[in-house]
Amino acid sequence: MAVTKAIELKSIEKVAKALGDKNRLSILLHITKKGGCAPCSEMHDVVDLTQPSISHHVKILVEAGLIDAEKEGRNLKYSLNVNALDNFLWFLDKLKNH
Repeated sequence: MAVTKAIELKSIEKVAKALGDKNRLSILLHITKKGGCAPCSEMHDVVDLTQPSISHHVKILVEAGLIDAEKEGRNLKYSLNVNALDNFLWFLDKLKNH
């Protein structure tokens, strides 16, 4: 049981760290505004960063489970993982109510 809690806390920590950057928040907001799914090619219009920096931020969001990457032909599209956000909000609510 302690291992499960450690894994859950590690997941919460990854999400919290991923949400702690304005560029990543901008990317998430853009995906949300696009109905929960946006192509990779639009990310440069969202944040004023080099492509390697954008890739770094997207990788952090993917590793945190906040977005999923899916190949569409030669392109990638990113989808918001609502379950990851729900789990994070559940955890925050649990903290607030204890």
